[in-house]
Amino acid sequence: MELKATRYEVADGIATVTLNRPKRMNAWTGRMHAEYRWIMAEADADPAVRVVIVTGEGRAFCAGADTGALEGHVTKGGYDPGTPDEMAMPGYGVRPEFDAFFAWHFGLKKPVIAAINGPAAGVGFALACYADLRFAAEGAKLTTAHGRLNLPAEYGLSWLLPRMVGLTRANDILLTSRKFLAEEALAMGLLNGVVPAADLMEYVRGFAADLIANISPGSLTATRQQIYADLHRTVGESVLDSEERLGRMMREPDFAEGVSALVGKRVPQWGQN
Repeated sequence: MELKATRYEVADGIATVTLNRPKRMNAWTGRMHAEYRWIMAEADADPAVRVVIVTGEGRAFCAGADTGALEGHVTKGGYDPGTPDEMAMPGYGVRPEFDAFFAWHFGLKKPVIAAINGPAAGVGFALACYADLRFAAEGAKLTTAHGRLNLPAEYGLSWLLPRMVGLTRANDILLTSRKFLAEEALAMGLLNGVVPAADLMEYVRGFAADLIANISPGSLTATRQQIYADLHRTVGESVLDSEERLGRMMREPDFAEGVSALVGKRVPQWGQN
């Protein structure tokens, strides 16, 4: 696919996905949506990719839906996604609950880290929330934005946010659609860290490199699957699943490599992808 609204780079096991409409603060469009899904399908299938970082070009992460698209919805009298009929389906087919817009992130095999370099509003805020880990630049502004447009809570945020930050804080974020800063988001547990803007990408890449070096790809995939599946099942089901995985994964070469590296006090050389 020709990328016009995004950029995709792979180096040292890290795929970097950049929302690339800086003059429009990386506002979301149907074209960006289609490109993003294509990129994520490519990254998830690529054995050279171990971790995915999502960020924005310029001073914003993603300012939400493009105002031109919003005006188009008004003109057409309803929602028009502006996307092609056929789009990539990353993460689909793992669990029925994940086969929906943005929820498909839960079906991916690779961890996703959001590097929130600036404002994240509306769909941009949701995109960051569906990442596994989130780091933001100091002073970055966040908002759901939907309440100011006579819209419902979007993209499953009414399900996701209470599980991330608790019902009281989620209600505050969702009912008020207020803007809040990265520092407050860190205090409420929505972010994993806040970093000076100039250092954000270096910090996040370092975090990703540490995952790649020290955590086996098989463990990363299995743990992601457990985390998101467990949101839909009982503790007993979770225990049984973990026991099955334990028995199977202890027979894999990377378990022996992990033990050898631990005993030898060296960095492991993972073989799985």
